[in-house]
Amino acid sequence: MKHAWFQVLSVLLLLLISGACKKSSSGSPDTGAGASPSTTVNSPSATVPPAAVPGSAPASPSASAPAPAAPATPPPPFSAAQKLGMFAYAKNNQSSDQQLRDEYDCYNSVQQQTGVDPSVGPPSGPSAADVQAAQQQAAANAPQGEGGGVRGAARGAVGGAALGAITGNAGRGAAVGSVVGTVRGRRRQNAANEQSKADAAQSAAAQAQEQANQAKAAYNMQMSTFKRGFSACMEARGYSVK
Repeated sequence: MKHAWFQVLSVLLLLLISGACKKSSSGSPDTGAGASPSTTVNSPSATVPPAAVPGSAPASPSASAPAPAAPATPPPPFSAAQKLGMFAYAKNNQSSDQQLRDEYDCYNSVQQQTGVDPSVGPPSGPSAADVQAAQQQAAANAPQGEGGGVRGAARGAVGGAALGAITGNAGRGAAVGSVVGTVRGRRRQNAANEQSKADAAQSAAAQAQEQANQAKAAYNMQMSTFKRGFSACMEARGYSVK
């Protein structure tokens, strides 16, 4: 009787052990060759955007918003090319406002490089008052001769004595000749001094005009250099300049 009861308990124990083994084998993943790869389940935090992650600072609205575009620079109210007496033609269909900006930029760039300011204008020649003042100054400083009367008196005395000797009165002839020679000598001296003043005044006027011509030639050369630089700058930006 005891032996039969022991057999029943043994069978029950085997059944329990068998059931436990089946549960264990069904709960564990199959690592055999035919087993399919396990699927990774994404955690909820993996799909949460950075701004929604707990503990992180919220994103600033200005960080992602594009910066506003700078306002366009208004075109200058004048044409720099026409100011130089030149004409610019757009070769790449540039707008009139863009052409005015390019002309202004090239104008300022060339002015900085050359130091020439076309707005100053050409130098003016000497005025009539300036020329007259220069002539008067030159005439006042002109060399003046002296002793013309003395030399004339000596020559006149010699000539008068010769004539007086013919008439038998050499002394009287010398006296008359001296007086006449003095007058003639002074006249000649005065004429020579006046001519010297006139020559000096004429030379001063010619020198003033020459200086004006040189200044104008230098200005024309500077403007020619400025225009060449302006043309080169505009052509580099796609314009034809004449």
